[in-house]
Amino acid sequence: MPRQQQPARPARRRSYDQFCATARALDSVGDRWTLLIVRELLAGPRRYTDLHADLPGVSTDVLASRLKDMEQGGLAVRRRLPPPAAAAVYELTEHGRGLLPVLTALARWGTPALDERRPTDAVRAHWFALPLLRALGGLTHGGIVEVRLAEGEFHISTGPEAEGREVYGYGPAGHPDAVLVLDAEAVLALGRGEGTLAEAVEEGRAEVLGEGPLADELRGGQRSRA
Repeated sequence: MPRQQQPARPARRRSYDQFCATARALDSVGDRWTLLIVRELLAGPRRYTDLHADLPGVSTDVLASRLKDMEQGGLAVRRRLPPPAAAAVYELTEHGRGLLPVLTALARWGTPALDERRPTDAVRAHWFALPLLRALGGLTHGGIVEVRLAEGEFHISTGPEAEGREVYGYGPAGHPDAVLVLDAEAVLALGRGEGTLAEAVEEGRAEVLGEGPLADELRGGQRSRA
């Protein structure tokens, strides 16, 4: 009688085997590409093909492997959108979204290294969202800010109302509360802490379009004390 084949055990991921919070975190997100996948998914659910398009240089095998690891580690889930889309997308869990402060801190730390764009560097407009979050932090008026760069558009949720929403998203917003027009160098300068957005507007390095309290605050108007 032939022996019944046993189901294969899932491969054990590499671990630092250290009783240390940093080491445990790196067990989950320390592999190459993982944090960049998180960066993409912070903007909302994405199809595999879209992730691959916005992660230049990653192979299909590595991307599939990292997504599987993220699912097993509770960082992301895969679900199918209802008709008419009927497409499978990946999205972060609450545990995965908790990596936002890690990504913003890395962006702040790494922004000084972006002094010159190399010929081999790929670029996507929404990659500038994380450095810009520093300049838009602490706003008292909530809403959606559409950001327009030469490289494209993205939008950012601001203020207390941003809690529970995607922090930033791809492409233009449907009905933004304000529009911010500037170039990549101005974004990076703000990310490095070189002045404020109000100063950039006053100096002509940035322009705010729209009316209302959020647009006024972005221009440097009086912040609400409510």
